[in-house]
Amino acid sequence: MLVLDRAQTRAALDPLRTTEAVARALVAIARGQVSVPPRIAALAPAGLLGAMPGHVPGLGLAAKLVTVFTDPERPGRSAHRGVVALFDEADGRPLALMDAESVSAVRTAAAATLSMRALARPGVRRVAVIGTGAQARAQLAMLAAHAPGVPVVVGGRDPLRTREAAAGHPGASAATVEQAVRGAGVVFCCTGAVRPVLRRDWLAPGAHVSSVGGSHGHELDGGTVADGTLFAEWPGAAGAPPPAGAGELQGVPVERVTLLGAVLAGEHPGRRRGDELTVFKSTGHAALDVAAAAVVHAHARELGIGVRVDL
Repeated sequence: MLVLDRAQTRAALDPLRTTEAVARALVAIARGQVSVPPRIAALAPAGLLGAMPGHVPGLGLAAKLVTVFTDPERPGRSAHRGVVALFDEADGRPLALMDAESVSAVRTAAAATLSMRALARPGVRRVAVIGTGAQARAQLAMLAAHAPGVPVVVGGRDPLRTREAAAGHPGASAATVEQAVRGAGVVFCCTGAVRPVLRRDWLAPGAHVSSVGGSHGHELDGGTVADGTLFAEWPGAAGAPPPAGAGELQGVPVERVTLLGAVLAGEHPGRRRGDELTVFKSTGHAALDVAAAAVVHAHARELGIGVRVDL
């Protein structure tokens, strides 16, 4: 089995290859081809341990164990730590063990970027990224790989952290959250907020919003959810309670939610009007971890990195 530390896992997460694999996984979800039980979690006084196993035909068999604990050094923020184990889908052999935080951040950014490609209006002139933590930085790196020429505005509460995050993208500037959102054609919400980080009246006509905050979070306000055409990785985003489903989508009829994979496969039109507000709400899905883990394993072998152990 190949064991990869955090730096090696990140080095093997090629953004373009990861996005391609995540697209395959999203299509497989929409077509009912994956085996993924609802996410479960064991609760501790200061956090939780979540378990996310999954199988995607042709990509692999994997399981993620991840903790989400409050960070005493950063009030209002949480830390995500854990491992992803990849197995051979034919004979069950363990193939690789890798850093879960890196896998989660990059596969989530890949799914959000795919939602932009599938649902945003053509010719987006400005993108907003809301947040300054690890997920926002992963999203900025993904945008730099896919659309380096599109101007990006990073919105955050702390001016220093916002400027530091913006420095991770060659064409990014820093602003307040409201300044970043107003006039943006695409808005990526990448926070751990428990209260909405944007308001419906800030959004431009025809904007696309991608929200990847945790299942217990509430990045989106009620007006954005009510007015938006909703998309998600899987039906349980609205149909299952947290931690499997999305906090903002509780009470939303499942039939209001379209699977992003169906749009990527050409089986659903996605956006229907230029002035339509489209909203992708991500809850995370084990099939996406499988996709990213498969990329890490294959790329790490090509790069010759990691340590082999007999397990």
